[in-house]
Amino acid sequence: MRDLGAGFGYLLKGQRWVARHGRSYGFGLLPGLVTLLLYAAALVALALWGDDLVAWATPFADDWSSPWGGLFRGLLTAVLFALALLLAVLTFTAVTLLVGQPFYESLSERVDRDVSPDGTAPESDLPLHRELWISARDSLRILARAALWGVLLFALGFLPVVGQTVVPVVGFFVTGFFLAEELTAVALQRRGVDLRERLTLLRARKLLAWGFGTPLGLAFLVPFVAVFLMPGAVAGATLMARDLMDEETTEGDATPLTKESVGS
Repeated sequence: MRDLGAGFGYLLKGQRWVARHGRSYGFGLLPGLVTLLLYAAALVALALWGDDLVAWATPFADDWSSPWGGLFRGLLTAVLFALALLLAVLTFTAVTLLVGQPFYESLSERVDRDVSPDGTAPESDLPLHRELWISARDSLRILARAALWGVLLFALGFLPVVGQTVVPVVGFFVTGFFLAEELTAVALQRRGVDLRERLTLLRARKLLAWGFGTPLGLAFLVPFVAVFLMPGAVAGATLMARDLMDEETTEGDATPLTKESVGS
């Protein structure tokens, strides 16, 4: 249970770090804002035309007597929107990280330098286009895993009682694990740790990943919150990545707030 609290602690430390580095925080907001607009447009479109989509997909319900046809399609529309919302939470981080790769790489490096005893940060020897390709490829692989979990949880959601109690809780923990993987990937990829190794590291310390990612996933359900928490989440994930790699970390993330640091 100690790792559970440690994971949540890294999330808070990351938010404190960006609060002291206003310029880094401002740049870190841009990718999230772009991604939010794209997701909001998709969800609004689904809310407006989701019932038409369900009606097109269920022609067999056209001849059902009232009110069963309408109730059935209404339930499917609600479930479809709930699934889309879950997938949005699961994929928002991956898409935002892909859009803002240069921004978050720079932010992560600054965190590493700030808390490293020798003031240095691990640097990738790969060119930018190669890093972007690896990031996009790994993001697609994670999205595929997240989609499989989403479909499974969607199906289990129809089970009486369990589908309305246990399944949502499991869904949040699954979301938390994937969020932790996606966010720590920024720092770990720079260290040459590939996707398979990252998953192995996080599976060995699931409580740490859940403590970090699950509260973040819950916060991401609140509109616009994801955008404002993303820079701090990347900073906190960098601190957590150092823990996963057993790297020594100073207390640089606990430095008192100053005017100079806010402007940096």
